[in-house]
Amino acid sequence: MQKQLKADLALLSVVIVWGSTFVLTKDAIQHIETYNFLMLRFGIAVLMLLLFSIKKLPGLDRVTIKNGAILGLLLFIGYAFQTVGLNYTTASNSAFITGFSAVIVPILSAIMLKKKPQLSALAGVVLAVTGLGLLTLGDSFVLNIGDLYTLFCTFFYALQIIMISRYTHMSDPMLLATVEITVVALLSTLFSFVLEKPVIPTETSVWLAVLVTSLLATTFAFIVQNIAQKHTSPTHTALIFLGEPVFAQAFAYIMLGELLTPRQLVGCALILAGMVAAEFKPSLKSKRSGTTASEKAR
Repeated sequence: MQKQLKADLALLSVVIVWGSTFVLTKDAIQHIETYNFLMLRFGIAVLMLLLFSIKKLPGLDRVTIKNGAILGLLLFIGYAFQTVGLNYTTASNSAFITGFSAVIVPILSAIMLKKKPQLSALAGVVLAVTGLGLLTLGDSFVLNIGDLYTLFCTFFYALQIIMISRYTHMSDPMLLATVEITVVALLSTLFSFVLEKPVIPTETSVWLAVLVTSLLATTFAFIVQNIAQKHTSPTHTALIFLGEPVFAQAFAYIMLGELLTPRQLVGCALILAGMVAAEFKPSLKSKRSGTTASEKAR
């Protein structure tokens, strides 16, 4: 199996985890403030990452600290703008606009990394974004200030994906993820104490959400992302991440019995089709590459 396909499948496992935690998180933030929840989620994740990376800590250098801090800042700004935007717009608008990172990533990637995206990946993006619109949007789509905040969030998420592709070749992925999540935890704590009145939750459902999102949706997810993006492109990563609402809807059906309309089912199918389309490579290009490689070997 090709390294890129393995990497994409690993990222798909991350997306499935993120989709499964949507219901838990949605319930938890009914009982606890948003940044308070993020503070606990990322704080516990930092402790777990430190346990995994403790033997590697002597190798932590200035480059890893700087790069990890940049990634953490980008990720936190994305969370912050998305959270603020949700106060002024609908969840469906937020999901649709956030998904536009799949459109922004190949553009920024071409500019910043000098990597021209494959036609199959671009076709996958078009299919997936169309499907996302069918899945999340109603009959009308009215822009407001919340949508503008969410668009900012999308830009920072796209930057985070691109910069991981750049930095993951410069540092140990485990150490890079540890620094990144530590920065998010510290900023979440700061915002919680400044904007909220942080508490230690007593509800079992909240702690279940905190532990699942900490261990799976953060520790596992960001280790996998930092390792997998060594072997796949930013565009593929952004496209695979568009599958999150599909799996969120699937788990909502399993756990809450929520049903999808026919249009939403078509949307899910288009997103999945887009993800599959991106895995196809032009056979002519493959043959040419193979010929070139054999000629060099000779």
